[in-house]
Amino acid sequence: MTGASSGIGRAAAIELARRGWHVAVAGRDPQRTRAVAEATGGDAFIADFDSLDNVRTLARQLLDTLPRIDALVNNAGGILGTRSESVDGFELTLQRNVLGSALLTETLLPTLVDHGARIVHTSSVMNRVAALRLDDLDYKSRGFQGGWRPYADAKLGVILYARSVMERSGLESYPVHPGYVATSFGPDTWLARTTLRLTRNLQISAPAGAAPLVHLVDTPELGVDNGTYFDGLLPGGKAHPLANNPETLQRYEEEVLARIG
Repeated sequence: MTGASSGIGRAAAIELARRGWHVAVAGRDPQRTRAVAEATGGDAFIADFDSLDNVRTLARQLLDTLPRIDALVNNAGGILGTRSESVDGFELTLQRNVLGSALLTETLLPTLVDHGARIVHTSSVMNRVAALRLDDLDYKSRGFQGGWRPYADAKLGVILYARSVMERSGLESYPVHPGYVATSFGPDTWLARTTLRLTRNLQISAPAGAAPLVHLVDTPELGVDNGTYFDGLLPGGKAHPLANNPETLQRYEEEVLARIG
């Protein structure tokens, strides 16, 4: 479980442990990540997805420590208020939400295939308003728009990558919108604070937002087509039209795999 030091990742890890899963949690904050591991009786791994080398190290540590992996939850992500690049030279919203998770998944893929693992990917309803440009995934030649449009693009990218890894590996792979969760993943900007204040009545708790992740990990037979996008607990959520476009999927896959090397 990545992005597990707080919010829905923390809540999902705790609930999965309560249901009998041995949960390995990964997060960027050492103190909070270790606290979650202590609460779940699992393992703590510290990794900052702003660095792809950190992700590679995380993958090696997981492979060296865990005897098997039955499920991978790619929950790391977030939104930035202003454009910034990672140490790897990629726009940070893209790296935090897509590239880091893709690199981790690809590195673990042989082990995941060996154990028939299921992969769950945290997307967002925001994918519907994406303005994806495959020639400018890093927002070098267009306005950042307070971070919301790059975030929408990245969450569409999560769906595309989820279906890409499904097609290439044959593993079960499900993207999910967990709900409008009252967490602190967003930027400390006037727009973000105003949006959160005006929509307070629509927000759900972290445990409620974690419920779809838990459901997708813990339900043996989901009874849906592989790659189905879930809106909360409901399969068949409405996604951006490009999420179902084979050419877009192939080109996005090529862009992502080229970036993570």
